[in-house]
Amino acid sequence: MFRLTTKTAVGIGAASAALLAAPPAMAAVEAETGYVFNTFSFLFSGALVMWMAAGFAMLESGLVRTKNTATICLKNIALYSIAGILYYVIGYNLMYADVGSFMGSISFLYNPSEAELALLGTEEATDAMVGAVVDNSYSVASDWFFQMVFVATAASIVSGTVAERIKLWPFLIFVVVLTGIIYPIQGSWTWGGGWLSEMGFSDFAGSTIVHSVGGWAALTGAIILGARRGKYGPEGQVQPIPGANLPLATLGTFILWMGWFGFNGGSQLALGSAVDATWMAIVFTNTNLAAAGGVVAAMLMTQAMYKKVDLTIALNGAIAGLVSITAGPDLTNHLMSIIIGAIGGVLVVIAIPMLDRFKIDDVVGAISAHLVAGIWGTLAVGIFGGGDPVVQIIGIVAIGAFVVVTSSIVWLALKYTIGIRATEEDEDLGLDSAELGLEAYPEFGRGSQRA
Repeated sequence: MFRLTTKTAVGIGAASAALLAAPPAMAAVEAETGYVFNTFSFLFSGALVMWMAAGFAMLESGLVRTKNTATICLKNIALYSIAGILYYVIGYNLMYADVGSFMGSISFLYNPSEAELALLGTEEATDAMVGAVVDNSYSVASDWFFQMVFVATAASIVSGTVAERIKLWPFLIFVVVLTGIIYPIQGSWTWGGGWLSEMGFSDFAGSTIVHSVGGWAALTGAIILGARRGKYGPEGQVQPIPGANLPLATLGTFILWMGWFGFNGGSQLALGSAVDATWMAIVFTNTNLAAAGGVVAAMLMTQAMYKKVDLTIALNGAIAGLVSITAGPDLTNHLMSIIIGAIGGVLVVIAIPMLDRFKIDDVVGAISAHLVAGIWGTLAVGIFGGGDPVVQIIGIVAIGAFVVVTSSIVWLALKYTIGIRATEEDEDLGLDSAELGLEAYPEFGRGSQRA
């Protein structure tokens, strides 16, 4: 896989030199042992990232009104499932198989490698058969799983932004296109070894490739869909619509924070040596510090601007810090991680009211936390991480333009065919009752289900 050779080459070279210079000399890890640990890293990290799906579901459920809670939960489990199927059917090959300058192979169905199938299909494996598998450094299936949970994350970002007024099935159709085509094509430009990779664009775990992509798709959807009824007054004044369950939203944020260790740590793409383990530890540390910096900075900013601290903005500050560091969590200066995350937290506080000024209704603040912070994190690689600032800007603009154009086409096609907006009656009633015929909390009566 291309990311393994490009992203870690410099760090591994330097760290290896240090290790070789230090007595006593360390014994080399056997190839099969390295294969096992690398595969385990992909699988365990992927499971942590999959756990982020629960985090998104809880965060979004807590920030919508109770009359839309069940719909949010259904959307999140459905989009994760659709992402897995579409990435299996076409997405993975588009992203990684025989990648040219623009995209990979238009072929269907991911399959294990021939070497792996041969090893599994024999009763007595020969050294040559084992060696053919081990030479790849990790199981192909483990790589597919790890990459799949990333594409699901991008789709989850869209879900929260367009909540409470989008119809279920049009949203899921958009997810099909996003996860099966849009995300894999732009992902191939860097992680698949395409033209951005050849230019030197750097995005360690996806500040732009994952989070900004989800943010751009969410932004176009929010603009085309329009705001929720009652969100903005006739003169543009903002009418707050509080979420129903802030403890649940807080739990969701902690789950996302935990899952991010798999997101960033697993993107080291190897755990077969002391060098890899050391780099992974650094990535874990920086990820945690950046999130903490985002929370504290967001709290200080809201206190200074509004004389009160807003919990929801603090939660988005954590996410913004995480997104900001995702492009370059392999910094050896941990203080820089706090600064990068803190700037992300500040940007969230600025971006949320700015979007309201343009009447762009983002229910959960995903555009601010994922798109704005994702852009900043990618730029930060060019400032603090040794990347080329010009190339980083080119990557941001190119991916943003591609996602905006393609997403807009899909959103508009859906709008003018089957429709994407719930009726006023359904929106007032709540999508749980209107589309699902149930309520998330029936025993509590209408409660916060009132408009």
